[in-house]
Amino acid sequence: MAIQGSCNNQFSAVGEAFADSLRSGADVGASVAIYLDGEPVVDLWGGYADSERTRPWQRDTITNVWSTTKTMAALCALVLADRGELDLSAPVAKYWPGFGTGGKDRVEVRHLLSHTAGLPDWDQPMTLDDLCDWGKATALLARQSPRWEPGTASGYHRFTHGFLIGEVIRRVCRQSIGTFFAEQIAAPLDADFHIGLAAEDDHRVSDVIPAPGPAPAANPRVAIPVSGYVTAKETWSAKWRRAEIPAASGYGNARSVAAVQSLLTSGGQTSRARLLSEATCRAVFDEQSHGTDLVLGIPLRFGVGYALNAGDAPVSTTNPRTCYWGGRGGSLVVNDFDARMTIAYVMNQMTHLGLTDPRGHKLLQAAYKALTR
Repeated sequence: MAIQGSCNNQFSAVGEAFADSLRSGADVGASVAIYLDGEPVVDLWGGYADSERTRPWQRDTITNVWSTTKTMAALCALVLADRGELDLSAPVAKYWPGFGTGGKDRVEVRHLLSHTAGLPDWDQPMTLDDLCDWGKATALLARQSPRWEPGTASGYHRFTHGFLIGEVIRRVCRQSIGTFFAEQIAAPLDADFHIGLAAEDDHRVSDVIPAPGPAPAANPRVAIPVSGYVTAKETWSAKWRRAEIPAASGYGNARSVAAVQSLLTSGGQTSRARLLSEATCRAVFDEQSHGTDLVLGIPLRFGVGYALNAGDAPVSTTNPRTCYWGGRGGSLVVNDFDARMTIAYVMNQMTHLGLTDPRGHKLLQAAYKALTR
């Protein structure tokens, strides 16, 4: 199967691994991108944008990347912190006064970013309509009590993460997180990533393809179960696309994910703009927790906004200063500060494997082999 785009000769193994994934049928349509020192060295795409394999995946095809969106929400907070408008160690209630009830006066902004705030779910069932109602979703969270002592452990905030961070951002800058991201990050970088997709971009969307087969049994190490709320098919709706659900509803491709996230591995400055200081970039490595995540039931080491490299991590590299996250179904972004490399993988065919999906890992392994050539 033909792939399109560009690939530096040094990274030819990445192109080969990507082509193999498409040829084998592991991928239907996908893209992979690598930025080195803030410049693109790999930008490849291929396959099909639909499950019937009738519509080719194009250069400007975008898809829902699920929780890879969380890395974009984290960058919004880091940009405000870099400007001195947001203190990551301040109580959330400093910016959101109504939040400081029910024992949440001890929750700090950094806890929201590291999934250690104790608010991994709502206390009542939520529908897609509820998730699309920003006021309702945030008001309910403001009334809840933490499910564990904030800051003592991580418990993946699957959907609440984006509402919590997004509401703080809204109160700081008087803009929704989708608008702030579009104007303050995506526009200066000319990056085709969206938190809240305009109708004019619908024709470019490749809807995610649900994972085949039944979901695996619950992990026995999960201490605090949370609800999933949204099925893959529900993301095909205009309601989902228009909503700003900054933990899960971002749209982009590997090029746009890597272009934005390479801010970190290039010291906050790209050829287009400086948006962060090097000191703020390094702040992501301020360890917040390390242990079995209470919700996912797997070992995770969290910094500020990202999971961090560790020997027991689902994504691990030889370079210690590496941070990462991925999305439901398989999308992945890895930022390696030591190699000054960002690699992103975005696809439409979902699996049940999450951060252990071998498709992204094979591309990551090929990239590291290329660096040693």
